[in-house]
Amino acid sequence: MTVPEGAFNFDLCKRNAYLEGRGIKAPGFTKTGTTIAGIIFKDGVVLGADTRSTAGSTVADKNCEKIHYIAPNIYCCGAGTAADTENVTGMIASHLELHRYGTGRGSRVVTALTLLKSHLFKYQGHVSAALVLGGVDLNGPHLFTVYPHGSTDSLPYCTMGSGSLNAMAVFEASYQEDMTQQEAEALVARAIRSGIYNDLGSGSNVDLCIITKGKVDYKRNVELLMGKTFSRQKPVRYAPGTAPVAREKLVTLKDVAVLPGDLTEEAMDTS
Repeated sequence: MTVPEGAFNFDLCKRNAYLEGRGIKAPGFTKTGTTIAGIIFKDGVVLGADTRSTAGSTVADKNCEKIHYIAPNIYCCGAGTAADTENVTGMIASHLELHRYGTGRGSRVVTALTLLKSHLFKYQGHVSAALVLGGVDLNGPHLFTVYPHGSTDSLPYCTMGSGSLNAMAVFEASYQEDMTQQEAEALVARAIRSGIYNDLGSGSNVDLCIITKGKVDYKRNVELLMGKTFSRQKPVRYAPGTAPVAREKLVTLKDVAVLPGDLTEEAMDTS
């Protein structure tokens, strides 16, 4: 009697270990290598993120979007593997939209939090999505962090990603309760800027998303920290005398001889 095999097959794990032992490097994937942050102010929530995504030591995208739509009143910053953050947030956004259609009520931030952490916990950290979730519902502004293993925190300000320590240093030094919207925007932008300047995985520009009751203001490229220092004119115009002229010869139309045979048209083939 043969013993049936289990539900899991680890042949591919053995193959990968064998290939790695032979010196074959496994293909990589695109990571966001991120600085993301959020803060609660008097009337809502401000989320911020940089715009660099990396593939190893290569910058894969200089101006990617790391602040993802969840619901009309909820947005989420993502750090980790780019594909994981985009697809997880897109899936939760779809679930919440169906929930709004079915109930006729707006989405709550805690509902999005429960869906996110339940999904991530099932995969035990293999879905590389570290999230900062923020929004405003009938209970006021909310800000949560969601770790890839499914654990969560509720904080008045938070940071995540490879540049999180740099951003947290700014928050710890300058955060105050009941900040105005302008003060909160400036503080989040400064925190993201600190991550961009001090973390190699973070870079390019600063994005902000301000969520208040009944209104969302998504600001792309609020600060262009690593923009080009020049602008190229198209078409390129060179000043006279840029290239030296070795010799010059001018030919007028009067000097050009036109032979009669040159103007003869070939007979059209009508057969």
